[in-house]
Order: sequence, then C-alpha cells, then structure tokens
Amino acid sequence: MLGNALIGLREGLEAALVVSILVAFLVRTDRRSVLPKVWLGVAIAVAISIGVTFGLALAQQQLTFTAQETFGGSLSIVAVGFVTWMIFWMRRAARSMSAELRGRLEDAMEMGSFAVVLMAALAVGREGLETALFFFTAAQAAGETTEPLIGFLIGIAVAVALAYLIYRGAVTLNLGRFFTITGVLLVLVAAGILAYGVHDLQEAGVLPGLNTLAFDVSAAVPLDSWYGTLLKGVFNFSPQTTVLEAIVWVAYVAVVLPLFLRPHRGPQPARTSDAATTTSS
Repeated sequence: MLGNALIGLREGLEAALVVSILVAFLVRTDRRSVLPKVWLGVAIAVAISIGVTFGLALAQQQLTFTAQETFGGSLSIVAVGFVTWMIFWMRRAARSMSAELRGRLEDAMEMGSFAVVLMAALAVGREGLETALFFFTAAQAAGETTEPLIGFLIGIAVAVALAYLIYRGAVTLNLGRFFTITGVLLVLVAAGILAYGVHDLQEAGVLPGLNTLAFDVSAAVPLDSWYGTLLKGVFNFSPQTTVLEAIVWVAYVAVVLPLFLRPHRGPQPARTSDAATTTSS
C-alpha cells in the first residue's frame, strides 16, 4: 500500500500540477470559455490511462503461466525505464514546465477547439500512461490484493488536494525538495520492481539462476510479519533473493541514485507559491 501510495502521490501531483497550470493560465487571462475543452482533454487522458491498466490486467489473464511471467517481467523492466526517465526529466524540466505548457496552450487555441482538447489530453496523458504502467507492475509485485489499489487511490487523492491548495495559494511546498525526496524513494521502489521483473523472467525460464540464491533471510524476515510486509510493499524486498536479482538491484541503485543526486547546474524549481504565481501570470 505504501509503495503504491508513493507512486500515486508523485505521479498524481505531476499530473495535477499540469492541470493547475493550464487552468490558472486560462482564468488569469480571462479565457474561461476554453476551460471545458481542457477538462474534456483531461477526462480523455484519465479514461485512457484507466483503460490501459484494465487492458494490461485482462491481457495477462489470458496467458499461460510461463507467458504471464514473461509478460509481467518484461512490463516491469519497461515500467522501470519509464519511471527512471520521468524522475530525471522532472528534475531538469520542472522550472520551465509552466512556460512550456502555456506556450503550447496558446498555440493550440489558435488552431481551434480540437487542438486544445488534444493538447490537454497529451499533457496529462503522458503522466497517466506512465502511472498506469508503473502502478500495474507494482501491484503485480505486491500480489493479488486490494491494498495496492487503495494505496494508489490515497496517493492520488492527496496529490489532487495538494495541487488544489497550491493553486489557491493556501500551501507553500518546495517542489525541488519534494521531487528530490520522492525521486530517491522512487529509485528504491523502481529497483525492487526491476528485481521482481528479473525474478518473473527467471520463473519463465527466460533468464537463468532461479534456484541460485544470494541470501535467504526468510527465518529472520518472514513475509507475514509487519516489517516483512512493509519491506515487501514499499521496496519489493524478497527474503529469498536470487544472485541475479541482487546484482540487478545493486547495479540499478548504484548507477541511478548517484546520477539523480548529483549537483544540478541548471536553475532549481522554486517553491510552489512562486510556481503558482508563474503558472497564473
């Protein structure tokens, strides 16, 4: 639940900030008549994202066990690639996101209603598709329970509430620090998803070493204990980890985390009070 709540919070806030930028720009420039088209685009993006999630679940159910493991493992690796790209992109582009979105919306309004709907759908849809894919793989890793969905919805709800309060100027949040902290946590979550994907591919026979364990701490960290459940739910920790899983996890974190935390030469994202002013001007 906690791992999926983090995914929902991080991805949901990104999407909600995109929407707040578009809405604030139209309100402050007295073009409220365009708002229904933006909301239509947002609704289309949300519907497509939900459809993709259900589509992936239905597709997996039609497969044999071996095919399911191959499908799930491959999707896990793809999802990790997307989320890795996303955290680096947000670190680099957060400062200029407002001006870029306003420019795109201006261009779309000049081209007509359909262009506005399409622009809003694409702007939110990118975040939505990344969220759908990463949530699906994280939920698969957590097992067939409702907790991943509950955690994800809680994260989304908190993200929407935060974005609204930021838009209204009631909350000031240092976006740079927020995206750095959640980025670090997502790197660890993504490492767990990557290791889980490797394990799936080992079970499918695509990769070797299923029975070659790096360690077995199931006696000390049982999965039915509260700390075992916490480690599994947040970081996808497995008490019985194969050598290949351990290598992949360590290699991913050792490469991605230092790159993400290295000093950024460009301007850092401002506090949300400043961002809200920028998005509204």
